[in-house]
Amino acid sequence: MAETRFIAACVQTTSGNEIAPNIAAASALVREARGQGAQFIALPEVVSLMDTRARIMFERSHGEADDPALKAFCGLADELDIHLLAGSLAIRLAPDKIANRSYLIGPSGEVLARYDKIHMFDVDLPGGESYRESQVYQPGDAARVVDLPWGRLGMTICYDLRFPALYQALARAGASFITVPAAFTKVTGQAHWHVLLRARAIETGCFIIAPGQWGTHANGRQTYGHSLIVNPWGEVLADAGEGVGVISAEINPGEVSAARQRIPNLRSQRAFSAP
Repeated sequence: MAETRFIAACVQTTSGNEIAPNIAAASALVREARGQGAQFIALPEVVSLMDTRARIMFERSHGEADDPALKAFCGLADELDIHLLAGSLAIRLAPDKIANRSYLIGPSGEVLARYDKIHMFDVDLPGGESYRESQVYQPGDAARVVDLPWGRLGMTICYDLRFPALYQALARAGASFITVPAAFTKVTGQAHWHVLLRARAIETGCFIIAPGQWGTHANGRQTYGHSLIVNPWGEVLADAGEGVGVISAEINPGEVSAARQRIPNLRSQRAFSAP
């Protein structure tokens, strides 16, 4: 593939538990990003429906064929002639189980790839915050890479960020860019978001494109924001900070091979026996 430079953008939203307003808010920001010249635009995790209560998620989610957000984002990608990452949507698989599914949509409005979040956020945080994603979501079991005009993209979602083996596998499968749509909690984001994203970029020699949710959501959940674009040397090219909005950066795919030549860790890794 040609190593042509392109503009990537992250959209930062405060999604709630009503689908139509979420679609409208995200779509307006996608248009803003396209107006800034972005050719690849990434939306955050659970961009169309976000609530900590399982009942709300089950009642308001849709199957893939009927999901209004997927239809809207496919139409938007077609209209704007962009590659659009629908960070993740809550896709109903059964009355009591949902997929946390990321979609890459091409500039003709077609779905180019799907990825179901593998790692479930089942944690108890300081201050009484507790999450049990496995009670709502069916975890995925397969990594995904897909070809873009500028190189190969690896797809991940949020809590996957804490499992570096997945990112190593994507890089070995040829990924030059990895997306990390997220709804990182404020507590964990303040502690770990920047350092983990920079570490994944450095370890893989990939660009990391990480659009996040920000603010206070339905049922009181707080997310960290700070959508990031990081280059393969671990340098932050753009940081959305707090608030709803858009960030963008020029992506030079040639930096991937340059970083991997400097630090050839993907070639240097050796098998070893476990302790």
